Amino acid sequence: MKNYDTLSETMAHLKKKGYTVDFNLKTEHLECNALKLKLHPEDFDVDEIHRFEGMSSTDDNSVLYAISSKKGIKGLLVDAYGVYAENISEAMRKKLR
Repeated sequence: MKNYDTLSETMAHLKKKGYTVDFNLKTEHLECNALKLKLHPEDFDVDEIHRFEGMSSTDDNSVLYAISSKKGIKGLLVDAYGVYAENISEAMRKKLR
């Protein structure tokens, strides 16, 4: 797995690899509004994880997940990590480790 300097560079590379859906993190699942799709922890795998730390502020810390569903849908989830991470269920937390 290649290391990238920026979040946008990494996202562009992963989109070329077929990770084209945008996922949103919810308490119990991932959601794609465009496809009206909900993925629970048992419905998807995390293929890659990329962490980015802000140069000037911890507010800029983020993590990018490359996600593939059991049905073949591939997409990206961007979230904060550390103190600012979303409040999610234990099952989601384990899946996204």
